[in-house]
Amino acid sequence: MKSLRIGILGVLVLLLAIPGLFGCTADKVEQKKELLVYCGITMIKPMADIAEIIEQEYDCKILITKGGSGNLLKSIKANKIGDLYLPGSDAYIQTTLEQGLVTDTVHVGYNKAAMMVKKGNPKSIPASLDSLADKRFLVAIGNPESGSIGRETKKILDKKSIFSKVAANVQMMTTDSKDLTRLLKGEEADLVVNWYATSTWPENKDSISVLPISDEYARKKKLILALLRFSRYPEIAKAFMDYASGDEGRAIFNKYGLYDVR
Repeated sequence: MKSLRIGILGVLVLLLAIPGLFGCTADKVEQKKELLVYCGITMIKPMADIAEIIEQEYDCKILITKGGSGNLLKSIKANKIGDLYLPGSDAYIQTTLEQGLVTDTVHVGYNKAAMMVKKGNPKSIPASLDSLADKRFLVAIGNPESGSIGRETKKILDKKSIFSKVAANVQMMTTDSKDLTRLLKGEEADLVVNWYATSTWPENKDSISVLPISDEYARKKKLILALLRFSRYPEIAKAFMDYASGDEGRAIFNKYGLYDVR
């Protein structure tokens, strides 16, 4: 009986070892195509919505890595992988074009910087850029080296010739727009400069009031979605770009305050 059991076991092992005998094997399981998108934090909501639509239509998986636009660009240059890049300012796209990192671009929306305070402006902070240098207020701005809002804030303050005064007064320079919102809502800051869109989101609109910055200093910034030259799936990436820049995509961006800005 012992030899019989061994014989049967050997036959089973042999049968299991024959490729395809029972219908499918691990090496025949087709993996979904995966796309990697680099996205500035302020645009993560509309990009996630569009990613779901493209995933269903093309049976693929879209991974979105978010962060400060400058930090994302550093990752793209260092790693040379990924399919799409959406920074918070078109200045970063100009850099990618000059360095040959992208092959195509589309316009998907707009950003504009604004000063923000706690809901109702309880400290009656004047709607003036000079308030950022006022020592009576706790002020936070973005770091120009790490993210688009920091770079834009420096441009605005340089144009008014007060960047050094403001820099001497700020309590913190943050990496990105998300951290600026956290500081304001957490009462660690009285006044910040952030992208207008963040004030319109459901989780923020009841906690934040906007103090608009004059068009003389703060212009609408184009949001440009770029196709990276090392994209593994350019046909799907281009489909994403076409949708994002079309009527449906722009409506999604506008839903999150990233098209009709003030």
